[in-house]
Amino acid sequence: MSLVLSAALAGSALAQSFSSVEERMTEAEFKAAGLDKLSPEELAALNAFIAAETGKVASTLPAATPVADNRGFSRPSGPDGAIYSSISGEFRGWSQGSRFTLDNGQVWQVADSTARLRVKMEDPKVIIEPGALGAWFMKVEGYNARAAVKRLK
Repeated sequence: MSLVLSAALAGSALAQSFSSVEERMTEAEFKAAGLDKLSPEELAALNAFIAAETGKVASTLPAATPVADNRGFSRPSGPDGAIYSSISGEFRGWSQGSRFTLDNGQVWQVADSTARLRVKMEDPKVIIEPGALGAWFMKVEGYNARAAVKRLK
């Protein structure tokens, strides 16, 4: 697989900077490859390996030290891709001001006064996607509703 991945990345040798795996793959491809199960450290190591194999310098992805995940903060320094995680325990939806602690340790709060979702689920998978002008939106797998959110931690 690394040969195929390396060949695909080498084909884009005209690109100036390294694009991480999560930037290059769709959500479905990322999940199908099982990459959503990797820890942030494992994902950083994979990206560093691919960067080294393709001869790209990944300035934000050093080989020995994982990058701090600052997605969602006002001054991000890491990748701006979607965040795939879940919420442990009972989930009853959201309204303005609702706070959620994801299994990856991030804490997000609903900032949208019109967004409401009423459900009762256990351990839902969530996706937090970047939008225009620095906005972030949270969706629960299996539902079309989304809410504007801001990262607290």
